[in-house]
Amino acid sequence: MILTGPEITDAAADGRVVISPFRPEQVNPNSYNVCLGDRLLTYTDEVIDPYRPNPTREITIGEEGYVLQPGQLYLGHTLESVGSDLYVPLLFGRSSVGRLGLFVEITAPIGDIGFHGQWTLMLSPVRPLRVYPGMKIGQIMFFVSLGRVDLYEGKYQSSDGPQASRYWKDAPVPTS
Repeated sequence: MILTGPEITDAAADGRVVISPFRPEQVNPNSYNVCLGDRLLTYTDEVIDPYRPNPTREITIGEEGYVLQPGQLYLGHTLESVGSDLYVPLLFGRSSVGRLGLFVEITAPIGDIGFHGQWTLMLSPVRPLRVYPGMKIGQIMFFVSLGRVDLYEGKYQSSDGPQASRYWKDAPVPTS
């Protein structure tokens, strides 16, 4: 089951869902619109290696916006801090943003029950596209879970701003 817009509003009011800041005008029939924060990360090495930390460059998006370039992966973040200890959140790009040629969160839309923080967004433009802080970029839906819940206690808990991959922290280095 998916929470309806009115139920998302009720759940945010009674704490079953945390959305901060919460704006009633961002509630949809069965989702909540999230906005782009003001920072982006890009990887700076030519080759990204999952088995080691990769250097990044932080970009601050000003009021004039920032032009994303094709062929570049940008890590953005939601303005809102979102989480729930009861529901499974899923984040998808808004269709109106997709129609501009921006892929948002195409490989990792599912959040863990118990995660609370700003969500890192994987942004990939098809052509040059100007983005602005505070623009509606995605939508989060909340699904009812079934079974025993083990709350998320992972490495991205309480994220603030975009987070580079920490794959290397958990992955054994392959031997051959």
